[in-house]
Amino acid sequence: MSDIKLVHEWLKYSQNDLISAKHLYDDLHPKQTEVACYLSQQCAEKALKGYILYKDVEPPKTHNLVELCQICMIHDNSFEDLLDTCADLTPYGIAVRYPNELAVDDTITKLAIGKAQVVYDFCVGKIPRATRI
Repeated sequence: MSDIKLVHEWLKYSQNDLISAKHLYDDLHPKQTEVACYLSQQCAEKALKGYILYKDVEPPKTHNLVELCQICMIHDNSFEDLLDTCADLTPYGIAVRYPNELAVDDTITKLAIGKAQVVYDFCVGKIPRATRI
């Protein structure tokens, strides 16, 4: 059985990234779109890694959400529903952190935050006593 405390810690960090992404986008002016997209990717990454740990598997050190989602699919094939969402979020893990790599705007940022929320909610729904926001 997994260390459920550690699993919940990963989910708490994921939740914090999502809260921060929303705050940076909704409450700051100018909107911090690049950082909000980065934190959206981080939210999804930590939620997926939390689920992987829940299944007693050490998650790989990767920012590739598709790879993480495929590991989740080994344990629950319904994670296949997240593959496209994970593919959309993966580039925000690195590219938005550097100039001239990946341009984002308000529309893209709102979509990224929404997709992170989907991944977070999906993973939380698979783990007993996990907290939804």
